[in-house]
Amino acid sequence: MNQPTEPKADKSGVRRHNLSLVLRTVHDAGETTRAAVAARVGLTRPAVSSLVEQLLDLGFLVESGKTFSGQAGRPGTVLKPADTGAAGLGVEINVDYVTVCVVDLTGTDRVRRTERLDNRAAAPEVLARAARIAADVLDSAAERRLLPAGAGLALPGLVSGGAVRQAPNLGWYEVDAERLFGEALTALRPGTAGLALTSDNEANMAALAELWFGTLGDLRTFLHLTGEIGVGGAIVVHGELLRGAHGFAGEIGHLVVDAEGPRCRCGSRGCLEQYAGQAALLRAAQSTGVPDLTDRAGAGDPRALAALAEAGRMLGRALSGAVNLLDPEAVVLGGIYPQLMPWLVPALAEELSDRAVSGLWTPDAGRLRPASAAADASRGAAALVLHDVLADPLAYATVAGA
Repeated sequence: MNQPTEPKADKSGVRRHNLSLVLRTVHDAGETTRAAVAARVGLTRPAVSSLVEQLLDLGFLVESGKTFSGQAGRPGTVLKPADTGAAGLGVEINVDYVTVCVVDLTGTDRVRRTERLDNRAAAPEVLARAARIAADVLDSAAERRLLPAGAGLALPGLVSGGAVRQAPNLGWYEVDAERLFGEALTALRPGTAGLALTSDNEANMAALAELWFGTLGDLRTFLHLTGEIGVGGAIVVHGELLRGAHGFAGEIGHLVVDAEGPRCRCGSRGCLEQYAGQAALLRAAQSTGVPDLTDRAGAGDPRALAALAEAGRMLGRALSGAVNLLDPEAVVLGGIYPQLMPWLVPALAEELSDRAVSGLWTPDAGRLRPASAAADASRGAAALVLHDVLADPLAYATVAGA
């Protein structure tokens, strides 16, 4: 009786996988040679050369004109990702601004625009505004020979299935955000019809930007807090977002730190963002804005210092529970928090030191870190698109070669 045989691997599928492997290797290196790629991925040099030639023809890679002779044999021409062709469009919608950026395959922001807007309005109106800004940005990107391979939306609140399930600070509930944004963008730029859209919570997108573009080094397990009007949170474990059963993990801004505290927009009482969110901080300090708050704190204003100390205590109270539950390597503070850290951290670190059971969160442990200036939610949203391109470049060949 003949034994069943394993099905042979599909040759086209194997090549597709290897194209992705080579492109990701060059992307991660920034600049490298065919020989170095072959050594890294474990393929023969002729196989890598064939894959590289296809990626060059498709417009995903370019040759820099430089040569590198750091290995035995003939000097190799340096390869790097193309800075034209396929790009990621990132759109962040927050309570008081919209940011749109286009990021190329090298990971460089090529176009970026932020407009300060009060987005506490009807969702279709806000998403149409964001689409208008995105259309303008795409016009500028086209002048640089960049075309979107897709768009990522970074949205506040609970996001799943392309919709905002609830965003209390915007007053949005069950908003079909991807569809509304896509329709508005297509009306302005018909060429974007059918553009692949993806969406996620803005704190998740900011955490991905920190992971991919930030200064964390080898650190891959961390909590990321984003201080805006509200407080967003994201959990990264071994380089992957921890999303929870329904995609809603990380809502630390609505963790109750005082059961008898003020009523929150979410319907609960004493949520963290009622003490450490931007609106709450400015209200407690009787300040006109974050620059004014930092100026007054730097000058020793008692009201400003008291508001920041209380925010730090409440942040420490919330984070100690998260640290005890999740055991991260670090906590990364983004949004408005990096510029406020000189006044937030003393009370925050004291709370963590008192409440974290591991004993690893003493004030001098260096586990509280400011977010990188270049790692924001819009950039994370754009990079999410580019990760899809890197995973399957053939699926985006028409974009790269346009």
